[in-house]
Amino acid sequence: MTVTDTEFNGQFGYEIIRDHVMPDILGKHEADILYWAGKSLARKFPLFSLDEAPDFFRQANFGELSLDRTSKDEIVFQLTPPKADQRCFKLEAGFLAQQKQKIDGFVTEAHEEVFPKKNRVLITLKWDLRDKA
Repeated sequence: MTVTDTEFNGQFGYEIIRDHVMPDILGKHEADILYWAGKSLARKFPLFSLDEAPDFFRQANFGELSLDRTSKDEIVFQLTPPKADQRCFKLEAGFLAQQKQKIDGFVTEAHEEVFPKKNRVLITLKWDLRDKA
C-alpha cells in the first residue's frame, strides 16, 4: 500500500499503526493484547451510558456504532469501521465489554464477528446476572 493507493486523510496514520505496526509487534498475541487494551482504554475513558458509545467510536475513528439488538443478558452492536478487511476488532470489543461491566456491575465479555465483504462487524456483549463484578 502506498499513499497514492489510499485516500489521504487523518485516518492514514491510524491505519498504518493499527493495520501494520501493531500486528508486527504483537504477533500471535495481537487479539488477546488488543482485547485487554480495549478494557484498559475503557477505564481511562469511562462512559456514563452505552448510549454515549457511538459518539466515542466516531471521535476515536473506530467507525459508526449502532445498537443491533438486545436481550436480558446480551447486547449486539453493529460497527461499520473505516475498513473491515484484515483487521482485528478485539480493541473495540474489549472497550465495550468493560464499559458495560462498569455501568451495570456484572462481569461482561465480548466477541466479534467480522463481515469484510459487507464492511461490518457485529460485537456481542454477554453477561451473567448472577456474576457481580
